[in-house]
Amino acid sequence: MIPEGAIEAAKAAAEAARAAIRPYFRAGVGADDKADASPVTAADRAAETAMRAALARHTPGFGVIGEEFGDDRRGRFNWVIDPIDGTREFITGRASFVTLIGLVEDGVPVLGLIDQPMTGERWLAAGGQIEFHGPFGGVPGCRRRAALGEAELSCTGPEWFAPAQRVAFDRLGRACRRVSWGDNAYAAGLLALGAIDIIAEAGHKPWDWAASVPIVEAAGGTMCDWSGRALRLDAETDGTVLILGDPSLRDEALAILRGDSC
Repeated sequence: MIPEGAIEAAKAAAEAARAAIRPYFRAGVGADDKADASPVTAADRAAETAMRAALARHTPGFGVIGEEFGDDRRGRFNWVIDPIDGTREFITGRASFVTLIGLVEDGVPVLGLIDQPMTGERWLAAGGQIEFHGPFGGVPGCRRRAALGEAELSCTGPEWFAPAQRVAFDRLGRACRRVSWGDNAYAAGLLALGAIDIIAEAGHKPWDWAASVPIVEAAGGTMCDWSGRALRLDAETDGTVLILGDPSLRDEALAILRGDSC
């Protein structure tokens, strides 16, 4: 059961992030490099600060794990947030970055919100129900594919792959209809609208996937790592993520990533 006030807390945090991010967009904001060479901006920091304040007001007993300001988890319920997923896109003026808000119960994602602050698109899923609002239309629901050869495969970028992971991804790409790059977690929202069929990523942290799990599952899809393990907080993982709109393609996709058919 979704705890009382959690949906309102997620929406309040998303609104707080929008208000913090919008003044910086296409305003020449500078970026610093973090230890993993990924960029971070004043907008990332301002948005996470605002999000944490909103979540604390609405759900004071919950912990928060954020990309920019660390791990303050507490007990059964913890928020997992990323103020700007796609900072590269943000600093280059592209509206394909998103704000991610996930709630985990005993490590299991139970609520997810993906928000695009500039376009106003928002996905929200809780209790197995999903809603989407945006100016461009779109109806939640993953599409079914008869075979991998019909599938659109997406990935943020090849720079996140270790050499062996890149080889595995290329095998999967050859089995699919097309491969597209970019979009970060925005792609998970598009998959939940039936526009993308498969996403394969590496180098992911919980704040990269926690919000997407309830959204994808409520839309009829499935998520796991490249070994088929469920994505859970504190579970053993290698940072890989596989998202499928059609769960019937899961075993074949995993076999190709493992190289079973080689």
